[in-house]
This record gives sequence, C-alpha cells and structure tokens, in this order.
Amino acid sequence: MKKISMKWLATASHIDGPYGGDMSKPAQEKKATVYDIARIAGVSASTVSRILNGSAKVAEDKRLAVEEAIRELNFRPNLMAQYLKTGQSMTLGVLTQYVDSPFSNEMLRGVENALQGLEYAPLIASGHWNAEEEVERLRLLIARRVDGIIILTGHVNQQTLLEFSQQVPMVATGHNINTERVRSFSINNRLGGYMATRYLLDLGHRQIAHIIGLPDQSDAIERHHGYRQALVSSGIEYDPELVVQGDFAEAGGLNAVKQLVASGKNFSAIFCANDQTCYGAILGLKQCGFRVPEDVSLIGFDDLPFSIYSNPPLTTVRQPIYETGITLVNTLLGLIENTEIPPVELPELSIVVRDTTMPYNANNS
Repeated sequence: MKKISMKWLATASHIDGPYGGDMSKPAQEKKATVYDIARIAGVSASTVSRILNGSAKVAEDKRLAVEEAIRELNFRPNLMAQYLKTGQSMTLGVLTQYVDSPFSNEMLRGVENALQGLEYAPLIASGHWNAEEEVERLRLLIARRVDGIIILTGHVNQQTLLEFSQQVPMVATGHNINTERVRSFSINNRLGGYMATRYLLDLGHRQIAHIIGLPDQSDAIERHHGYRQALVSSGIEYDPELVVQGDFAEAGGLNAVKQLVASGKNFSAIFCANDQTCYGAILGLKQCGFRVPEDVSLIGFDDLPFSIYSNPPLTTVRQPIYETGITLVNTLLGLIENTEIPPVELPELSIVVRDTTMPYNANNS
C-alpha cells in the first residue's frame, strides 16, 4: 500500500479552495459599520449615529434611507459601545420566582410581547420565594447594568424596593408603592376571594372548604380574608377545620385534599387559592372516590391557559395576568425614558364558569 506523506497532508490542509481562501477556516463575513450604512444611504456617518441613538431629529427621507440600508446590511449595533456612549444597556431585568411557574410564564408572555419590535431585551432571574435570594438577584441584575427591573411578586419588602430604585427604576406586582422611581400594581385579592366563595354560596353550598396558598404570601392571605368575609356576610360561621394549608402548587393541592378528606369533615365545595392548587385537588378528590362536580364543586383563582383543558375544565376567578405583564413593561419604559405614564386600567376580576361547579345537591352530601 502506498504511504501518504504526512508532510504532504500537513501542506494539503492549507491548500486554497477553488474560489480562493483557506479551506481549513470558514469564511467570515465582514461586519457592517456605520460608515457602510452611510455610504449606501447617501448620508454622513454622524447622521447614522444620530438615528441609531435617537439623539436628534432627522429628516424623514434620510431616516428611511438609513433604515433601508440597515436592513440590507443586516446591521447589528455594538451594544457595549452604545452603552458607553448613551449609558443604556437596552436590557430589562426581570425577577420572577420560578421559571417553570405557569403563572409567571403567562405574565412573562405579556412582558415578551410588549417588548416585540423594541430594542430592549429581558434578562431573567429567579428568587424562589426567598427574600435573601431575591435581594441577591436584584444586586446581580443591577451589576449587569440593566436599564430597569420588573419584579413579579415575591418577598422583597417596600423599603428594599425604595433603596434599589435609587440605582435603577423598577416596577413590581404585589406591592402598593408609587414614586418617581418605582411603581407597583396589585389586584384586589380580597375581593377575588370573596367573589369565588360568593359564587359557591349562590349555588347553594354552605360547607365550603378553602385551601390556602403560601402562608406568608400577601395574595394568599387576602384571598383567605375574602373567603371569610363571604361566609360571615351570608350568616355562616367560619370553621377553621375546613381550612387547609397549601403552597400554590399542584402537589400542595393534592396533599391538602387528602388531609381534608381524612379529617372526616363534611364539605360540598372547595375554594382553592389558585388554579394550580385546583389541579392537584381535582386529582386528590378522584383518588379518594369523589366526583367533580357531582360530589364536590371546585373553584380556582387566576384562569391560567391550561385551566380550560383540565379535567374537568376549571371554573375560576380570572385575573389579568398577561395584561399586567404588558402594563409592567410600558410603565417601566416610561420611567426609564422619563415620559408621561398614562393612568393604568387593568381589566377587572371576573368569574369564568366551566365544569367544576354545579348547584348544591343534598342527595350527594
């Protein structure tokens, strides 16, 4: 067998291809510059820079020519250079709790859609419902030079928000604070808890159980207060043995229902602190031999996208999760760009009736 010279192989690996160039290395496209854009658009490089930075008004015909050249060259600005020049990184920090949370994902969908077509990109961090971890994530986001921060609920207290807002503008859900540097949004969770319980009462249910959310979470506490208020207003004595601790998650709903059944207490309906709790509660009831809604009616809170596909489809209190995500972005951009922020009017809470509730039937109790 003829031996191939290793020297020849070493040389062959650097032979130019039929169109020239080094075959051992992929061809690299030349990165477009503002000067390339200026040449194609027929304007000065300074005019291109002003349009990219939005630092001055430019004639409409010149702006259109520059935008067309940018598309033609597939130009991407140097973000680091842009930050050094303008002081903006064009990124927004987003502090959520769990990236796998259906609730957070729905709000993040609103955030993402509100940012479509804009130069800003989100940078997401998770706090895992731990106040110390949330503070560390906020510090991390600020260290990454984000232009503003969106907080999707959590345990960060108001004083901490005020302190961090001196470094970067912020918007948050689940708080009640409004300054020139931080704005917050919250729904009336007490009203929502009242509405859910009132709906079950109007169906004739009187022994209504409640699975609470996280014990130190304001949303859960307020929904529980709404539940109690609805019972009292109907002349029904509050029974703490019908109230079971959950954790806003499916497993918590499953375990809470099994605990409720094991207690031997009679109940014909359950108000769950959120939809995810309801998903677990439905499974737990079925495992214990109960039919939904023939034996036990259930109502949730949130109206997550999956709730229409649960088995059965879930009756729930709808809150504007997606719309809140959009509002958070629009408000934060107003704070960053120092523009007037119009009054915010989120959709009101409403009951979405599906198949997990029905009128009370004494024969099934």
